[in-house]
Amino acid sequence: MTNNKNLLAIIGGTGLGNLKNLEITRHQVVNTPFGEPSAPLTFGLLGGSEVVFFARHGHSHRIPPHQINYRANLWALREAGVSQIIAVAAVGGITSHMGPSVLCIPDQVIDYSYGREHTFFEGTLDSVTHIDFTYPYSESLRHELAHAANVLSLDVVEGGVYACTQGPRLESKAEIMRLERDGCDIVGMTGMPEASLARELGVEYAHLTVIANWAAGKNDDKIITMDEIDATLKDGMRKVRSLIQQVLEQRSTR
Repeated sequence: MTNNKNLLAIIGGTGLGNLKNLEITRHQVVNTPFGEPSAPLTFGLLGGSEVVFFARHGHSHRIPPHQINYRANLWALREAGVSQIIAVAAVGGITSHMGPSVLCIPDQVIDYSYGREHTFFEGTLDSVTHIDFTYPYSESLRHELAHAANVLSLDVVEGGVYACTQGPRLESKAEIMRLERDGCDIVGMTGMPEASLARELGVEYAHLTVIANWAAGKNDDKIITMDEIDATLKDGMRKVRSLIQQVLEQRSTR
């Protein structure tokens, strides 16, 4: 295990490891008490700053949101010495300022998922264990992301409520109406229990989301297509890569 107290992991999908000036140094398979993680960990250096990339859905993007082994993934990252995580995710936009290709750094989450292994604190315990989850995301990481966006003059929405649904299907119009009444701004399928497991392990965690499409019923009732989502994500993920690159460059000059 590395002793780097600020080892950052980027959880996301294909392409995030293809950053300018990034030197991939090694891949590491980590065994966990909770089974097999989605993928090996990829370590890299950018300007002398070490970073870990991790494919949440596997390298071939084959694992659906409800079948991801979140406990194994988070345990593997912590076991490898990761102390901070920026989790990238594509989401649907609910409120008016969350249109396609917008980036959002949410500050709250509501969990609507079910049936997922969502805690390390079960089985044989010395005592019942609770964590504080009033503010689910790391303020320091959120500030770091916002600062990098400002340097790049990228429009980023700072704050918002992330709704985590079960998937893998998209939501109905009525479900999105309910989420909006609940105060949600964006909707995705992977934000929980990822965030709470990180908190249980004492790992700082922040979300960087890119709006891939208007949620159901939010675009004149048009049907959502994967072609539409893929086209929007090309632009959105370009912004995400620029932002991640800037964060790493900022760290390398500290």
